Order: sequence, then structure tokens, then C-alpha cells
Amino acid sequence: MFQDITVAELLELQRKREIVLIDVRSESEYVDSTIPGSLNIPLFNDEERAEVGTLYKQVSVDAAKTKGLELVSRKLPAFIQSIEQAGPGRKAVFCWRGGMRSKTSATVTALMGLRMYRLTGGFRAYRKWVVETLASLTSLPPCYVINGYTGSGKTELLNRLAARGYPVINLEALAQHRGSIFGQIGLVPNNQKTFESLLLHELLRYQDAPFLIIEAESKRVGKVVLPDLVVQAKENGTALFVEMPTKERVKHILSDYKPEEHKAACIAAFELIADRIHTPIAAQIREALQHDRFDEGVELLLLYYYDPRYQHATDKYEKERIPIQATDLDDALKQIMKLLPPLESAE
Repeated sequence: MFQDITVAELLELQRKREIVLIDVRSESEYVDSTIPGSLNIPLFNDEERAEVGTLYKQVSVDAAKTKGLELVSRKLPAFIQSIEQAGPGRKAVFCWRGGMRSKTSATVTALMGLRMYRLTGGFRAYRKWVVETLASLTSLPPCYVINGYTGSGKTELLNRLAARGYPVINLEALAQHRGSIFGQIGLVPNNQKTFESLLLHELLRYQDAPFLIIEAESKRVGKVVLPDLVVQAKENGTALFVEMPTKERVKHILSDYKPEEHKAACIAAFELIADRIHTPIAAQIREALQHDRFDEGVELLLLYYYDPRYQHATDKYEKERIPIQATDLDDALKQIMKLLPPLESAE
């Protein structure tokens, strides 16, 4: 038979990489939010779930169970095979609240000789753990905050620092959004639930680090909202302000956003802010984007929209910041690493 485990027990097994976690909810439930690292092997797909749910509400519980049994019996061999092939060793399944879907999944796969666990309380219990644990955190390690004008390569700098072993939390990567009106181009933004799950796991991972490195972000990144704890840590952190030539910044933006692949989305995003730009300049930007002169359009956007807005915002920022005047990303990285504590102190 299978064994029921708590959220804490599941996370410990997952941390030790001793378990394969399987979300047996439907595709849309999984896409909406899941436990990070889990695979989706639905017991019922979206259509089947809707059919069973309708019978449950409009006919009877028995009618819903009968239909569910009928649907499961057809796909049982393929379902069990999918779980067997999900990876070696022990496996844990969960559904929304630890009910029939996960119980059925765990039972039939255990009968086939697999060592199975079921998450008590399902995803709802995990979500409750996320909310309560985030609320219980009272402080973060001291933060170094990478700041700078749009296109300064802040995200790439974070990636390079993380690759070198520094304790980095990349908020934009967790949100899957770059934080501007163009921020979701080429990405699929995460919702608040997914963002909070990913963020919490990162915060717990680095809870004993002597310091953290984050990027300067507003309270909102796309549609997700940062916890007050993170906002406060950012505001109290050591600000490192990267200054870089405009041509370098344009190059970074073109590399990151790939406007040649997302031309329509770039133009649509620009039209959302066009009326905030001096009309003749807006016309030049529009014409440049429409005729694939993306470098020209990006440079005009920086000079006449993003830089003035950023300057206005930073003029109100009273906290002292450490300027980093760099020629390119390699130069900026070297200077930042000189300002950070020794890497061994972060291990």
C-alpha cells in the first residue's frame, strides 16, 4: 500500500532528491500552479474532470464515481506506465486536497509494485504552507541590490554571479517577467501563487547565507507583487548602480528581447506608452519598429522614455548608492565582484 506524508516530509525527501513528485490534477490546474519540481500526469484531463464534476453537482455522488471509474479504467495501463517511467525510485502523488484522485493513483500504482507516497491534504496543504511560511519570515540576510538604467544588463549580471556561486535571487526569473511594459514579450509570466512558491523555496535555500544579491525592482513585477519582506530588504540594502554606454544597453536589449522574432508584440507594447512620449519622437520610434530598425527604436525609447522616467524616480531616492561606471558587462561584473564580500563567506 501507499504511505501518506506531510508537506514537511515531502519537502525533505525532495530536498534530498529521494523522490519523484507527481501532480495528478488536470493540465489547467497544473499550469495554474503546482509544487515546484513536480511532473504532471493527470488522472483526469480537463474535459474528463469537468464531466465528472458536472455529474457530482447535478446528478449524484454515485453517478460521478461510476463515471470516474469508467474513465480511469480505460487509461489505467498507460497511466501506470507513465508513472513508472517518470523516474527511478520512490514517487509521491498529490491532487487538490488529497482526495480520490491521489488516493486512486497511489493505490493502483502501489498494487503494481511501486513504492508510493501520497501528500496529505494535497496541493491545498502545500499552498497553506507557502502562505504561512512566507508570513512567518521576519528578515532576510543583508542585500546587495543591482540597480541601473534600462538595458544595463542587470539580469545577465545576476546570472553570471549565480554561475560563480554567489547567493542570487532573480526576482524577474521567478516572475517570468522583466518588469516593464515590454516585460512579458517572449515569456509566459507566472501568477502570484507560482511566484510565491518559487520565491519561498529560494528564500529558504539562502536563509543562512551571509548576504543576498537581488535586482532593484518595484513592488510589482508584471502582475505579481513582492512580499513586504523582500521590498524592505531591498530598500535597506547596499545599492550598486551600474552605468553603461547607451550603445551597450541597446545591444543588451536587442539580445534579450529579440524584437525581430516578436515584432508585433513589441509594437503593441510600444503603443501602450506612445502617448507618454513627445509626439514627433513617438512617430520616429513607431516608424523604426515597423521597418525593422530595432536598434534605432530602442535607443530612442531609452533616451526619451526610460531614462527620463528612471532619472525622475532615482532623484527621489535618498539612499546613497555606489556607482559602477562600466564599459561592458565583463567590466561591470569585475567591479561588482570587488565590492561583494569574499565568495567563500557565502558558502
